[in-house]
Amino acid sequence: MQQILASFSASISELKKNPTALLNKADGETIAILNHNLPTAYLVPADVYERLMDKLEDYELGKIITERQAEKPLAIEVTLDDL
Repeated sequence: MQQILASFSASISELKKNPTALLNKADGETIAILNHNLPTAYLVPADVYERLMDKLEDYELGKIITERQAEKPLAIEVTLDDL
């Protein structure tokens, strides 16, 4: 069985019937949207989504930094006067 990564869950039918009531019931928590008792989507508050995107961007930038640090021995050192 697939793990549900949310404190609240609702069927797609419940979401269609009254999305506002569902959001109010969850009180700012993530909601797992289920189809045949399996999670098909997660409904997350906007601030949580924004934080996730920031963390993903930080992770991707970290990978670029690591890649470029590996290239450092190949770099040619110059001074500002050389430019």
